[in-house]
Order: sequence, then structure tokens, then C-alpha cells
Amino acid sequence: MDKPVTTSAQETALTCLDGIQPLLSAWTRTIFDFGETAWREYQSAAWYVERLKREGFTVEEGSGGMPTAFCAHWTNGAGPTVGMYAEYDAVPGNCQDAVTVKQPRPGLGVEAGGHTDPHSGLGMASLGGLLAAKAAMQHHGIPGTLRFTGEPAEKVRGSKPIHAAKGYYDGLAGMISFHPFYMLPLCNTARWDTHCGAAYAMIYRFVCDEPESWVRAGDGAPIPQAHSAVRAPGANDALMTMYMASKALRDSMLPHQGGWSISEAILTAGQATADNLPAGLAEIQYMIRVPTLRMAEQVTAVLDRNAAAAAAISGCRYERRWVSKSRPGLANHAMAEIAYEALSTVGPPRWDEAARAIGREIQVNAGGTATENPFIDELERLISPQDAEAILRRDLPPSQVNSTSDDYTDMSWHTPTARFYVARPALRSANGHAYPSWVMNALGGISATIDPMVTCAAKTVALAALRMLEDGKARDAAMDEFTARTGGGVGGTNWIAPLCDYEPPINFRWPEYVTTARGRDWWIPSNA
Repeated sequence: MDKPVTTSAQETALTCLDGIQPLLSAWTRTIFDFGETAWREYQSAAWYVERLKREGFTVEEGSGGMPTAFCAHWTNGAGPTVGMYAEYDAVPGNCQDAVTVKQPRPGLGVEAGGHTDPHSGLGMASLGGLLAAKAAMQHHGIPGTLRFTGEPAEKVRGSKPIHAAKGYYDGLAGMISFHPFYMLPLCNTARWDTHCGAAYAMIYRFVCDEPESWVRAGDGAPIPQAHSAVRAPGANDALMTMYMASKALRDSMLPHQGGWSISEAILTAGQATADNLPAGLAEIQYMIRVPTLRMAEQVTAVLDRNAAAAAAISGCRYERRWVSKSRPGLANHAMAEIAYEALSTVGPPRWDEAARAIGREIQVNAGGTATENPFIDELERLISPQDAEAILRRDLPPSQVNSTSDDYTDMSWHTPTARFYVARPALRSANGHAYPSWVMNALGGISATIDPMVTCAAKTVALAALRMLEDGKARDAAMDEFTARTGGGVGGTNWIAPLCDYEPPINFRWPEYVTTARGRDWWIPSNA
């Protein structure tokens, strides 16, 4: 296809991004080094808030009742409002320094948080696009408003269902959603028909608060004072019963098609010493990724029954607390075309010889063989949304409308939404060698290897945003399609309302950094 023609405002935005590229590089590394995990991204959120205020944005901190969320606005007069956003949560157990060997960041152990996707680059690319769009609007007198939300806890599908339910995506002409991508060959494209699916996440809490009721009064001294008497099983036993029952029944929860998954993580266990006291509290989190809400409800019903049974047979009670209920995504071809046209204008990311040298060094350090071009060829190629869709559909049954999971989908029910991907650095494998996870994490932190993705994505975000602001016909086409697909827009006959009927789940024992008399460390000490 012929390269699209850019407007004067878009050229201004591209020039702006070329000028601030060194800053975006340094800022990406800053967020990477924070490595903060879900619901505990205090430094990362504060950094964005301060930066946005310096850039002239009005910022609501703690938006939606989430301490590490925010919502920022900048306006250049009456006109359409375009949305963008940052994610900045990392993943526990993935602490990796921005170096070519397996090594946690200084002063930490591998159990600490680290960026895997990487959201450090995701957020900075979107911020770069935002700032470039603002500069172009100012220079060319383009009316309109930019809205930029800070989205914590994406890894547990946290903030977007809450923001959606509280109206933070209402009134937008469109939302531009970017994510780094690596699932070949669907790099450097936009989602067409098959958007991400639904996700439910919940925590089951087992509480043993009446251990004395486990035995009869005549069986000996009351628990827990009796060190020789039989004792109540306690919350740990309830949790393990729930865990094993759910594992055993997993194959019977849903049909063996549809690309679904159920995973779990134990958050808290024990709350007692290794004495003969029954554990008073134990918590396990489940994440359900499914194409449809009906499937999510079906799995939830099974888990609820398992929790009730586990609590009943172990003398405990249980509580279910929601972490997330996110909707499946809604396609918008007009928005996909806007995003892909912008990406086509920019072109795919390119890795220079300095980046390739780093890639070859990592190949060897990770037990592989150095290759002339260490990066996978598809990373530097575009693929149209329609061609990407055709490849994606090869492995999906015709009846399946949505696939995989990400909570940007909640935005798509409130405004026309473009979901586009730019390739992140990934190494080619010689002779079938499998690289360990630290390799991808390191490539996401080293400036020479991650900057091409950030720069490409930032330019794409800026061009797409300006297209929405300048081109009324394109904007109307996106909204007309949104209205048709929802059966009338927000509240229409085919519209799915927000599912969030819970408070932000911020008070659980989420992994985090702590400061003690021994200094700052991860909650699992680095020298343990």
C-alpha cells in the first residue's frame, strides 16, 4: 500500500518525538527500575502524576478510589476528547536488571517485581504520543481535549473495570490502546474482529475464627490452649482442600475448546507460628480467562461450591472477594484502520547494530548460539489487521468470538477503541534452544533494545490521536460503527454494562516493597 499522507500537525508530532526520544528512553528505564507490582505502584504513579502536572495537565490522583490510579486532562478548547493511558505494574518473581546476564536489580532478589510485557515501555510510549499530540495541537491551534488515565494492576485485570463503572471512559471520541507484542506472527498490527475475552479474578479467604467449635467440650481443654488435644484443621487445610478440589475438577468446568485458562496464586497462609495452633487465615486468588461471560460465571459457580465444601469440612468460614470482572472486547474496524494507517506511516521498529550486538551477547549468556541477526524477522515487518485476523482464526472454532485476555476490553464498551501492537524485542532460537524468562525481561529494560518499540509506538499513538482530532469523517465513522455494534451506543440493546459491583481490592496482602530497620527490600528479603 502507498504510504499515507501526513498532515502538518502530524509532522509536528513526529518531529517532537524525535526531539524528546532521549527523555522517553530515560523515563522508560526509570519505570523499569521501579518494578512495582499490582496495586502497589506508588513510585510509578507518582512519577506520572508529577510529569503530567509539569506538562500542564490537570490531574485527579487516586481516581476511582484506587491510590495508584490517576486521570489527567489537557484541553485546547471545545472539541472532541481522545483517550490514551499508561500501565506500569510489574510482575512478582521477575526482578531482572537491564543487563545481558541473569541478574536482579541491585539490592534485590529475583522474587521482587520486574517488568515482563513490559508495561514500563507501554506506558512511556503512550505518554510520548500524548505529549507529541499536545505539542501539535498547540502549534496548529487544533481544538479538543486529551484524557490520559493511569491504569494500575493490569496483571490482575484491576483498574479498567473500575474506571469504566465510574465513568472515566465516557464522553470520548475514541480510545487508543497500545500493547507490546511478541506472539508471532501477529506483531505490528491492530486487532480486527477477534478482540480479547472476558476475565474474572477473585480471592477466596478462609477464616478459622472459632477453632474451639471443632471438638466437644468433654474431649479435653478448649482449643487452642490444649497442646496435646486434637486441634481444628484451620484455614491452611481449607485452602489446600479448595486448591486440590479445583485442580481435580478443572477439566470438567468448561468444554475442551475456546482457549480458556484458570490459574491460581496463594496470597496469604498461616498467620500463626509453626506451633500446634490452627492457622487462622488463608487466601487464594483465581484468575479465569475465557471468551464469554457465561463461561466465567460457570467456572465461578464451581469454585464457589468448592470453597463452601472446603470451609465446611475444615471448620472454617469463607469469603469471596472480587479482584476483577472484565467484559469481552468489542471490535471497531474504523478505529483499527486509523491505528494501522498510523503504524504504516511510522513503519515497524528497527534494531540497529548496537542493539543486535546486545542481542547476540544475551543469546550466548542464555545458553544459545549467537546469530548475525539475533532478533526474529517478523519483529521488523508489518502485517495488516485482516491478514493477522486470518492467521489468528486458524486455531479458533468458528463460534468463538473473543480470544485471550486483557482488560482494555472494558474501554471498548464506552467508546470506539483501537487496539494495536508493536513488536517488542525477542531473540531468534538457533537449533530449537528455549530461552529463559529473564532474557525477555532484560531486553525490555536495556535502552538499545527497547527504545525502537517505544519510539514506534509513541509515534503511532500521536498520529492516531491527531487523526481523531482533525478528521471529523473518520471520527464519525468510528462512532457510527460503535453505535451499530452496541445497538444504540452506551445503554443500547447489544451493549454490555459494567460488571464492577465491588470496591477496589486494594487492602489484600499484595506483594510489595517494604522499608524496615534493615532498609528497603522486597517483602521476601533478598538475602533469604
